[in-house]
Amino acid sequence: MVRKPTEERNERTSLIDEMDSLQIVEMMHKEDEVITAAVNEALPQIAKAVDAVVKRWIEGGRVYVIGAGTSGRVGMLDAVELGPTFSVETSRWTAIVSGGNEAMWQPLEETEDDADVIRDELESYQLNAFDCVIGLTASGSTPFVISGLSYAKEAGACAISISNNQNTDVSEISDVAIELITGPEVIRGSTRLKAGTAQKMALNMISTAVMIRLGKVYQNEMVDMKLINLKLKKRAENILIDLTGIEAEAAESAMHQTHYNLKEAIFMTVTGSSQEQAAVYIDQAEGKLKLAIQRFFLKDNR
Repeated sequence: MVRKPTEERNERTSLIDEMDSLQIVEMMHKEDEVITAAVNEALPQIAKAVDAVVKRWIEGGRVYVIGAGTSGRVGMLDAVELGPTFSVETSRWTAIVSGGNEAMWQPLEETEDDADVIRDELESYQLNAFDCVIGLTASGSTPFVISGLSYAKEAGACAISISNNQNTDVSEISDVAIELITGPEVIRGSTRLKAGTAQKMALNMISTAVMIRLGKVYQNEMVDMKLINLKLKKRAENILIDLTGIEAEAAESAMHQTHYNLKEAIFMTVTGSSQEQAAVYIDQAEGKLKLAIQRFFLKDNR
């Protein structure tokens, strides 16, 4: 039986147990250099995944990120941040970890073989052709992920895989196959290290690029934040000040007028328009603030 690179022995680190602390972390840091190269090689496929998600999202589609162990936890870490950062409903970008949410803080790695469980869970969401399932698995052969992606294909959904070996089982069944070749780990088989880090980088790219494409970022600012506490409200006011040059008092007033809708406050300030006009233009531009502002001035100059 041929071993996968992620399960092979790393000869470069075979004496790591004889090293002092500085030597250990230097060795780990040196090994991590392959992560950037692995992600760089996969950028075209990562971009393809972004396009696939955006295409379906604008039709009302959803994203389900599935994985076991470290991979499942990586998917959850990314998903839970999308709500406060981009006001994404949890029902539209959902992470599913084998073993359930308890597996986020308890080692339930035996559940990675639960092939029927993930099919049943995805079926409960009435998966359809507008949805995407992103499966994370370092080996590329985790039954939980293979089963979930196979079900996605049966349901007509887009199947996207992220793995850390070449020509993996999940790649074979995916519409978009992202292979991040990180090689043997510092500690054999401990894919929470290079493989897990590379997966997180790729998934961060996918989710963030999707949100940018959907208009949830203006310039490089988070303009669709969920303003649920005083800190975030103050951050929104500071963004408004930085982008428009208005005084703090004016920024606070604009935010109050729009009931703390940052996009509308920016539009009003830049265009000198009303809150009602801001809402209409932004809606017509499908949430893309820069496009809404451009359309306002184009219409005004006709």
